[in-house]
Amino acid sequence: MSEKKRIVYMDHAATTPVDPRVVEAMLPYFTEKFGNASSIYSLGREARQAIEEARRTVAEILHAKPEEIIFTSCGSESDNLAIRGVAFAQRHRGKGNHIITSPIEHHAVGHTVEQLEKYFGFEVTYVPVDKYGVVDPDDVGRAIRDDTILITIMYANNEVGTIEPIAEIGKIARKKGIPFHTDAVQAAGALSLNVDELNVDLMSLSGHKFYAPKGIGILYVRKGTPLLPMQTGGGHEQNRRAGTENVPYIVGIATALKIAYEEFESNNSHVKRLRDKLIQGILERIPDVYLTGHPTNRLPNNASFVFKNAEGESILLGLDLKGVCASSGSACTSGSLEPSHVLLAMGIPPEDAHGSVRLTLGRDNTEEDVDYVLEVLPPIVQRLRAMSPFS
Repeated sequence: MSEKKRIVYMDHAATTPVDPRVVEAMLPYFTEKFGNASSIYSLGREARQAIEEARRTVAEILHAKPEEIIFTSCGSESDNLAIRGVAFAQRHRGKGNHIITSPIEHHAVGHTVEQLEKYFGFEVTYVPVDKYGVVDPDDVGRAIRDDTILITIMYANNEVGTIEPIAEIGKIARKKGIPFHTDAVQAAGALSLNVDELNVDLMSLSGHKFYAPKGIGILYVRKGTPLLPMQTGGGHEQNRRAGTENVPYIVGIATALKIAYEEFESNNSHVKRLRDKLIQGILERIPDVYLTGHPTNRLPNNASFVFKNAEGESILLGLDLKGVCASSGSACTSGSLEPSHVLLAMGIPPEDAHGSVRLTLGRDNTEEDVDYVLEVLPPIVQRLRAMSPFS
């Protein structure tokens, strides 16, 4: 009998396993309490009650009103609904055509904004980031015009883990009366989601980043924010997002978010300790490597690097052979041969950007996992550099 291959999962920014407690909460709504929440009989009322209870749970964590919570299919849909919904509503009201964003957004934001510009005549300003991937709030302020209708800046970067000064940007937007959206997909469970303290009008979340299933997301929309529905049909989600509600998954995402914030301190302390050990170990054991993103103001679980004279994809394949799951930048583009748009925007040369690797920890990772990665990674990099014509 061959020995079972060891698996060390360090790609929690891409997706997380579903918490067994979340599965347990969801199960009755697949079989026993399966009613359509729009139906008036008892099974339907039971489903509706579960949805509204989940909505209240999410609202409490976000310090929002329950009616400000929309359940969607994923973070990408939440981003799309927020950006398109506000942009078209604002233009219809005669407010203008101008959107402000950054060059390091997730493609769910970046490609949506690009499409609005290319096909629908909106104008877009991309405020720059510094070498750590940080947006300067003053740059956002300077980019505002009389016809600015939306500002969308992510809360924390999915590739390099840098945390953005969202509260300061939101303060500027509020003073000017401009709706402010943040993609908080990577922040959920790791950072505060208090929408009042963050000064946000719209916030996107995705369940599978915090131990809920794939296929369920949340969009917070502050009361009074103009929003044109992008998916039409029945009057679901207060006429803002049509489609029969996915009751078990809605229960699942609310349960997972509640667990994440009940265990917030202990989980963050655990992954941060492992992250710091991983970063220190890699920087000490491997030459010509540097940390990407802000050195301290970063997500507690994110360790992202550039390995000079080594191809990131090849490092990932080497790690996979050893049972280590990691990624090169964003999980959504890890199959692409193009260098990361995030790293390029931070001023990292294209030849270095090709050597990017992201390791993101989760609550089930251990000291032994980190030790194992620190054992297998240096020889992989060394071997690849020995084969490289550039080393």
